[in-house]
Amino acid sequence: MDDYKPKEIEQKWQNYWEEKRVFKSKEDPSLLKYYCLEMFPYPSGKIHMGHVRNYTIGDVIARYKTLRGFNVLHPIGWDAFGLPAENAAIEHKTHPAKWTYSNIEYMKSQLKKMGFSYDWSREITTCDPAYYRWEQWVFIKMLEKGLVYRKKSYVNWCSKCNTVLANEQVEEGACWRCDTPVVFKELPQWFFRITNYASELLKWCDELKGWPEKVLSMQKNWIGRSEGAEIDFQIYGISEKLTVFTTRPDTLYGATFVCLAPEHPFIDNLLKNNPNSKPVRDFINEVLVKDTKSRYITQSKKGMFTGVYCINPANNAHLPVYVAEYVLMEYGTGVVMGVPAHDQRDFEFAKENNLPVIVVIQPEGKTLLSETMKEAYIESGIMTNSGEFDKIPSEHAKEQIVAKLAKTGKGRKSVRYRLRDWGVSRQRYWGAPIPVIYCDKCGILSVNEKELPVVLPEDVEFNPTGDSPLARHEIFFNIKCYKCGGKARRETDTLDTFVESSWYFIRYTSPEYRRGVADKNKAAYWLPVDQYIGGIEHAILHLLYARFFTKVFRDIGVIELDEPFVNLLTQGMVIKDGAKMSKSKGNVVNPDVLIEKYGADTVRLFILFASPPERDLDWSDQGVEGANRFLFRLWRIINGFMPEINSVRNYKSNDNHSAEVHELRRITNITIKKVTEDIENNFHFNTAISALMEFLNYLSKIDLSTLRQNRLFVSKLRGSVEIFLVLLSPFTPHIVEELWAGLGNSKSIFKEKWPIWDKSAIKTDKIEMVIQVNGKVRGHLTVTPGINEEKLRQMAVLDPRVKEFLGTRTVRRIVVVPDKLVNIVI
Repeated sequence: MDDYKPKEIEQKWQNYWEEKRVFKSKEDPSLLKYYCLEMFPYPSGKIHMGHVRNYTIGDVIARYKTLRGFNVLHPIGWDAFGLPAENAAIEHKTHPAKWTYSNIEYMKSQLKKMGFSYDWSREITTCDPAYYRWEQWVFIKMLEKGLVYRKKSYVNWCSKCNTVLANEQVEEGACWRCDTPVVFKELPQWFFRITNYASELLKWCDELKGWPEKVLSMQKNWIGRSEGAEIDFQIYGISEKLTVFTTRPDTLYGATFVCLAPEHPFIDNLLKNNPNSKPVRDFINEVLVKDTKSRYITQSKKGMFTGVYCINPANNAHLPVYVAEYVLMEYGTGVVMGVPAHDQRDFEFAKENNLPVIVVIQPEGKTLLSETMKEAYIESGIMTNSGEFDKIPSEHAKEQIVAKLAKTGKGRKSVRYRLRDWGVSRQRYWGAPIPVIYCDKCGILSVNEKELPVVLPEDVEFNPTGDSPLARHEIFFNIKCYKCGGKARRETDTLDTFVESSWYFIRYTSPEYRRGVADKNKAAYWLPVDQYIGGIEHAILHLLYARFFTKVFRDIGVIELDEPFVNLLTQGMVIKDGAKMSKSKGNVVNPDVLIEKYGADTVRLFILFASPPERDLDWSDQGVEGANRFLFRLWRIINGFMPEINSVRNYKSNDNHSAEVHELRRITNITIKKVTEDIENNFHFNTAISALMEFLNYLSKIDLSTLRQNRLFVSKLRGSVEIFLVLLSPFTPHIVEELWAGLGNSKSIFKEKWPIWDKSAIKTDKIEMVIQVNGKVRGHLTVTPGINEEKLRQMAVLDPRVKEFLGTRTVRRIVVVPDKLVNIVI
């Protein structure tokens, strides 16, 4: 064969796979299915090394499972809506659709150059009306079930992007995309009632055995289940009340104030005809320019007295009501009972605002005095200053106090979740239109299902004015109500792009289906996803939303599934010069340049060999060169064998007794076992490749001049080389396909079966055992496996090196670990 020319070889086999539709998937009930999926890309313009690593890992798994006889589904698509496209449209005077589809075509060509085994016939694009029409249909069904609602809400607002941001999209008080400072703004918003599923989402975390514990902990903390009590504080002088959620009802008698979050909706009622309203309003406006995350991190203890008092239901004490910066609507009820003696935040707030401190729990054996306390006492103890509950353990008092409140209707047991409903409204153009109309007569109505999809108009002007450009599109905006025929208006907000990525894995099971979200039979065959691969940055939102949507789809009858992903792999980042690769750091390596210079197989091999998938990968130009050298060496060695091993293609012999054949068989089976176990056990591709490199080293030492005289060995060598190529094929598929064809095989190597190791072939007549003295290695023994332990002890003490070390010392005992070591204790 000719010299190794990766560019030509890779193009040849990529064309072959596409023409022969080698990776096209089809339902087959006679085969076990395997659904392998990587988080799908946003078409930003070019793939980066993070993409390459993610998709290469997935490709190895998909190819390996194919060889193991599974019916594999390995699809790809595009998360195509989003702000970057709209911002690019404004900046470059183009259209988001044109920008998006142009990027998709380029990135698609890049992915194809990497040789990934995608079933391109299932490609989906989320900005295609054929896709988002079913998203709109699901929205309507959720609205019918009460899982969607609209209300005014304070939101994180980026004035440059002109849109709402989720808390996770706010980084150090600024927009995650453009670094513009984020402010709070009150807007009418659409919400999904994800909180209806909080308990189930939390419960199922314990069933996700194939997920990293770190991700499950993050999800559990985000959902944040707390057991406690709701307690009602009557506002003095009026019939209204404030409800507090607390996990510490035992501290109720120590409450000396109550605080509301600045965005609490009840504040308007409190400030009616209130002489303090202006300073309180000014304070609220000052706080609300800050985003929630920065308020949480700084924990400022600034507050403003409202001039209103409420009544402690435990002792009828009148407590001042404050608005406080450190209280957040996202936690509990947005109202906090201030117990400064037993909560550190409340303690600091009380000191800042000269409020009293009352100790109601004493540690056993000590006496706390409020006037000398330097910090809050937050542990359990013995009740004091708490009326009838004095002198009992505080843990017992929790139940008793709540029971007393329940009798008078002033409190009750409660379970609360940190999780809040998902705000899905976005004030931008490039997103799926929300299928709702507003009629002056009929009110808020969902779009008639027959009118779906509500198509996003393309003839829109992009002026960053702070409102959706759809409101300025006359044909889209002003419509007739389908119910009464009167004037109506369309909703101009579009859906959060997290919605599209919350169900795409379901659509992949039947992307051409036109009668619903998915063909139920095909979805039942392929789902759930067996292996999902993506970055740890998606550990909370994307994965939580995908789990939520799966349960919603189940409950509206689309699928029969509780959880979407059986196994989850969160790959590490690609690091260069000590930092994550990014344009801002100036340390980006362009995959196109590497593919052009070395070929895709080299890039794949380096990425897989340099680090286990779950760890960060340190980029190394020398490592890339090393991977390339290995492939050239592979090409040279296997091609060197070709004339001889092709000459014995049909040679038959039952003689397996020569030493050379025995050793070849042993090493081949050791390699099969090692590579198989490394892939199966946590995808340790780096050590699997290392074993294949060792095997190639063994092949390189075979004397070619002797092959012509030993047809038996040559025939066995051919079988071992073919096994070696199958083992290597998931990692570097192009070069392996070429070598496989060079051996005279007419079908793709991915139509082969993964080899199974022979246990008997791995057995050896001799093993090496370590001799230790007091735990330190002092010698070695070469023995027969299973040798008598007493004989081992004798051999160990008589070993010349050990005997010299022991000298006249007394041997106290000898410990034998069969077939591993002998430890002499002196």
